[in-house]
Amino acid sequence: MADITREQVLERLRTVRGPDLDGNIVDLGLVSDVFIADGKAYFSITVPAERAGDLDPLRAAAERVVRDIPGIRGVMAALTAERKAGAAAPPPPRAAAPAPRTPTAAQKAGIPGVGAIIAVASGKGGVGKSTTSVNLALALAANGLKVGILDADIYGPSMPRLLGLSGRPEQIGGKLIRPMERYGIKAMSMGFLVDPETAMIWRGPMIQSALLQMLREVAWGDLDLLVVDMPPGTGDAQLTMAQQVPLAGAVIVSTPQDLALIDARKGLAMFRKVEVPVLGIVENMSYFIAPDTGRRYDIFGHGGARAEALRIGVPFLGEVPLEMAIRETSDAGTPVVVSDPDGASARIYRQIAAAVSAQVSVSGRRAPAIVFE
Repeated sequence: MADITREQVLERLRTVRGPDLDGNIVDLGLVSDVFIADGKAYFSITVPAERAGDLDPLRAAAERVVRDIPGIRGVMAALTAERKAGAAAPPPPRAAAPAPRTPTAAQKAGIPGVGAIIAVASGKGGVGKSTTSVNLALALAANGLKVGILDADIYGPSMPRLLGLSGRPEQIGGKLIRPMERYGIKAMSMGFLVDPETAMIWRGPMIQSALLQMLREVAWGDLDLLVVDMPPGTGDAQLTMAQQVPLAGAVIVSTPQDLALIDARKGLAMFRKVEVPVLGIVENMSYFIAPDTGRRYDIFGHGGARAEALRIGVPFLGEVPLEMAIRETSDAGTPVVVSDPDGASARIYRQIAAAVSAQVSVSGRRAPAIVFE
């Protein structure tokens, strides 16, 4: 069957009327960012900012008509709320109106069957967040929990490589996606949906839509914990997770040096601002033991994350060494927790997992987990 084209998608979208019924959304110039990959269509629809909350039926209608294209394998649409240049800003709220607040965890829609969601995050890239995330998820499973992992890094997904997974997820009943599975944990990643060479050039609303669909339109089944491997920083993906998902808490990953800790503090501040509990800090690449001499080297300094945790009053979860085996097994798709379960590094990850799961259990807030590096 011939590949789906951008022109086919636009032709179908011309059957969808604009928000004021004065033309179709294509001819009105509302459709942007049409992107085709592996038989799936991704696009955004620009709507007036003041009406964005009321126009989700328009997005749903656009998805439906594109899904009817013969041979298409999936559709993902998002609303982009933008105000045209020169348009008047909406009047300010009355002084008596309370400022909008981020919904509490109890008010956010959870995921059926998922007990708790935790986020693993980092203020900057290159600190080993994804390696920490996957080994944490595997350690939680080794400690007896039912675990899934969501790769929330749309631009640079790592889970296919880290878990040694390839292929495409199956669709169930034309709606839900069956997650991939390896080493006893369920996994979902944009890396399973598009080719590795594909550049995901998306605006914020597309990122938000993709994340929420990978969370809520995936058949996770019964899980005790869902670990979310966040992209670095404090951007659209992080805010979407913090504001839209009932997170049980966040794990921050950092290396010992001051530069990494400065960025880690930004992640800590963001979670606190949106009232997501910080479960603790992991110091990754904490020290190096020379394999030939057994001598210890603090290549990036040592103890910075522990001192930061003490300073701000959050748990210090543990020190993970800079070790060749962790890098080699991660690259090979056989993370150290499963390839060397009795080794020293695997024991460290299991101890971190025990500390994390104990806090989630104590807090009683059943939601997926996200970890920051």
